[in-house]
Amino acid sequence: MRIWNRRQKTPTGDTGQEALYLKSLSDRQVQVQVKLRDGETVAGWIEYFDDMMLRLTREGQPNLFIYKAQVRTITENTQGSGLKRNGNRDDL
Repeated sequence: MRIWNRRQKTPTGDTGQEALYLKSLSDRQVQVQVKLRDGETVAGWIEYFDDMMLRLTREGQPNLFIYKAQVRTITENTQGSGLKRNGNRDDL
């Protein structure tokens, strides 16, 4: 008689929604606050992202490349219009 392994695999936690949400933030150029694991909070808008990192563009300050593993939370800035800017993204 064969014994079936009833142990279930652990869910991966990857639903694909993270990439859709980051793409939405990037396309809409929404001002966000990124809280890092060390407690620091930085603000800007997400211009680019991939599997490992995201680029945060900041006004009047150097842009940041942040490893996703260092991000605790990303919060949309709801103050004001919430939009970084209007117009073509290539104007930078």
